[in-house]
Amino acid sequence: MATTNDLKNGIVLNIDGQLWTVTSFQHVKPGKGSAFVRTTLKNVLSGKVVDKTFNAGVKVETANVDRSEMTYLYNDGVDYVFMEPDTYEQISVSPETVGDSAGYMLENSTVTLARHEGEPLYVELPASVELRIAHTDPGVQGDRSTGGSKPAELETGATVQVPLFIESGEKIKVDPRDGRYLGRVK
Repeated sequence: MATTNDLKNGIVLNIDGQLWTVTSFQHVKPGKGSAFVRTTLKNVLSGKVVDKTFNAGVKVETANVDRSEMTYLYNDGVDYVFMEPDTYEQISVSPETVGDSAGYMLENSTVTLARHEGEPLYVELPASVELRIAHTDPGVQGDRSTGGSKPAELETGATVQVPLFIESGEKIKVDPRDGRYLGRVK
């Protein structure tokens, strides 16, 4: 248990049996009345975002979420298999838990796996990943109807928008949170 004074970004709360991550908070002391804390919470499992207000000093239940570095091994056709690098223990994670991160994970890449009471919650990738382009159509000079970008399929199967000068076989940097092209990798 913690009080609303202990709230900070990234802390996970257990509210009515559901896990919520604090994405932003603000302590408010109005001229009249008692102080309160205005928060923006994101549901850990569904991704739903809500605003919630707590009275100052109220106790809130925190959840113990363990984040550990894991190595992504392979997809066995049903689940994604990760390995603890220290103990070599393997854990299978469902596609629903992995979510959109699957499109940006290469075999033997390091990811962060968040677990609550041993149950996998979500997979967190680094801020940028380097992937090779499997296929993209050649860019036509003068074709600016799409803002100077074209779709490209990555080696993992995900599709991202890239500038017209990018060709198949090149290695690029991508933001896995929104699938945004960040640049070429030399």
